[in-house]
Amino acid sequence: AEARRAACEAARAEVDVAAAEVEVARAMLERTRLRAPFGGIVAEVNGEIGEYVTPSPVGVATIPTIDLIDRSCLYVKAPIDEVDAPGIHPGIEARIMVDAFPGQRFSGRVRRVAPYVLDVEKQARTVDVEVEFARPQDAEPMLPGYSADVEIVLARREGVLRVPTEAVLEGNRVYLVRDGKIAEVPFEPGISNWEYTEVLSGLSSGQLVVVSVDRKGLEPGVSVRIERPAGPLTQPQ
Repeated sequence: AEARRAACEAARAEVDVAAAEVEVARAMLERTRLRAPFGGIVAEVNGEIGEYVTPSPVGVATIPTIDLIDRSCLYVKAPIDEVDAPGIHPGIEARIMVDAFPGQRFSGRVRRVAPYVLDVEKQARTVDVEVEFARPQDAEPMLPGYSADVEIVLARREGVLRVPTEAVLEGNRVYLVRDGKIAEVPFEPGISNWEYTEVLSGLSSGQLVVVSVDRKGLEPGVSVRIERPAGPLTQPQ
């Protein structure tokens, strides 16, 4: 009886050892798995089968083992001049222009303003701003990594006189066509964006403004001939 009891205890001990070994094997197996914190698309894998990886040390940026993209929250990250940062806050209206979709403008809104200023050598100090698409369907055809421009709406004017921004010369001047010749005229600008600049004074509706100001030989007094007049370029909006 004693021998049987001892054999039974030994068998139980072997079972316990085997169970412990199974748990160790499970723990080792778990260490071979990388679980993503969210569902997404694997963009890049930086590693080989059987290679050991370790977490990044605190405060030290390292190349991720797996670069995972979450397409459900695409946004545009853009630097802005530090002088414009105080007027920008989450929720403010913005417009997004993506190079892959020329001629299209997408409605957006600021979702985050970085709480610090970047000091880039030989460049102006900037603040990073993140802008998301206002309509989720606009982001569906986008690919992560597309280049884009962002225009943040800080002010809006309705029914004002405006000129194309590309026509504005240094010192707030424009070239007008008067009596078949180029005339240089100063004006007082208001708000502006990449497309248009508001005219507060100095110009009138109906005047012909020269837009291609970078043409060789273009200067005040030069004779011009309008072949296909497109109408006045200074007009109410």
